[in-house]
Amino acid sequence: MNKQAIIERTIKAIQGLPVEKAEEISDFADFLIKRHEEQSLIQGIQKLTSAAASFQFLHEEEEVYSSDDLKEVYNG
Repeated sequence: MNKQAIIERTIKAIQGLPVEKAEEISDFADFLIKRHEEQSLIQGIQKLTSAAASFQFLHEEEEVYSSDDLKEVYNG
């Protein structure tokens, strides 16, 4: 089923409902739109940050401590 057919089927179903139920469907559609927009935004931010060199220093950080600095060694 294509998007247009789904829209038409949904409109017919909503027309048969009382106003309160139609409002619930409208609220749910608003929720889905907002969630989709947020997910798209998060994916875009992740894509930008993974390609940027801004956080490269995190991968190049030198080791400050070694096992020689430990006061106690856990021998499990």
